[in-house]
Amino acid sequence: MRRVLDAFLILLLLPALPVLLLRRWCRGRRDDAWTARLGRGAALPAPTRARLLLHAVSVGEVNAIRLLVAHLLEHPARPDIVVATTTGTGFARARSLFGGTCHVVRYPLDFPFAVDRFLDRVRPDLVALVELEVWPQFSSACARRGIDCVVVNGRLSARSFRWYRRVRPLVRPAFTRLARVLVQSDAYAARFIALGVDPARIETTGTMKWDTAEIADAVPGAVELGAALGIDPSRPLVVAGSTADDEHALLRAAVPPGVQLLCAPRRPEWFDGAAAALAPCIRRSRPLDRPAPPCDRFLLDTIGELRAAYALATLVVIGRSFGSLHGSDMMEPVALGRPVIVGPRVTDFADTVEALERADAIVRTDRAGLADAIRALLSDPVRAHAMAERGRAVIRQHQGATRRTCQVLGDLLRTPAIA
Repeated sequence: MRRVLDAFLILLLLPALPVLLLRRWCRGRRDDAWTARLGRGAALPAPTRARLLLHAVSVGEVNAIRLLVAHLLEHPARPDIVVATTTGTGFARARSLFGGTCHVVRYPLDFPFAVDRFLDRVRPDLVALVELEVWPQFSSACARRGIDCVVVNGRLSARSFRWYRRVRPLVRPAFTRLARVLVQSDAYAARFIALGVDPARIETTGTMKWDTAEIADAVPGAVELGAALGIDPSRPLVVAGSTADDEHALLRAAVPPGVQLLCAPRRPEWFDGAAAALAPCIRRSRPLDRPAPPCDRFLLDTIGELRAAYALATLVVIGRSFGSLHGSDMMEPVALGRPVIVGPRVTDFADTVEALERADAIVRTDRAGLADAIRALLSDPVRAHAMAERGRAVIRQHQGATRRTCQVLGDLLRTPAIA
């Protein structure tokens, strides 16, 4: 079966590599990321304590483990933590959050040689996979080395589940090898079981994103960001966060005249397209290249400042939910007490949206209704404030998953097989 899986992965991935490399070249990404994805790089220092590898794919998963890392560093097990990421934006975010306390590395492609090189360099005692990321070769290599793999903040969307079911004979061994699976909901637990996880190894802990949603009324750097962009604090500001390329024209048309609009695209390759759709606009990355005033449209074409932008907002629109994608995280602006509008495409955050909708703490609409939804909230600040406060109450009710996850990982790290 292993040879069959190797052949399948090679057939699947090799034809895609030239396309991926060309795309990276066209987007100006000429770093050493691919060398690291093939498992190469300097070996990490030998650990003096049990070493925990936390794999978080991209920015969302990295943000989700902020408090978990902090809790683990204070846990009696005191693990030596390595954070691995897949995407470039995730790597940059992990370096900014954890570079001073943890090793940050690139996660390997699921080729046997890449995985073996990676594990030789990192030498983990325990692996925690954030949300999903159960890869057959990585799982198999860890099993041969006696390294337990667990899933934390586990999430298996209906879309991902359908794909895994199609290749279940190939991926089932990887799921059966999982030592523990800590999932966000009972629905996700049932899907993991259907793919081969022993029910006795599954625990529903809730989502850690509720915990990382820091309830606050202000964010350091927000006032400076607004001043740098030239945002008028006396007039309403709509902030559209984690937007997709096909949403910027929609947002421009939906925001009423006299209301300011700031868009923060999810991916750097969408920055220029957003600038064109919003033109004329003020770009955060080009403070000296400004259109003639007055200008009510702003582009946050930087990484790591979205929370500060949310703190400036009168209301927030969640991107990647009005097009062909599957939504973005709305937890942060809700925690900051901002009224939030989301589109119909929220597959990746369905549980969060459902919890907020049950409390009347979010507005959900489609492309045709976006303009009316924005006008309605801007014209009724009492309703908007009450909705935002209900959202904060929902967050408080759902917090606690990080503490439970830390306890499970700490116990595993202190067992005789690992310690």
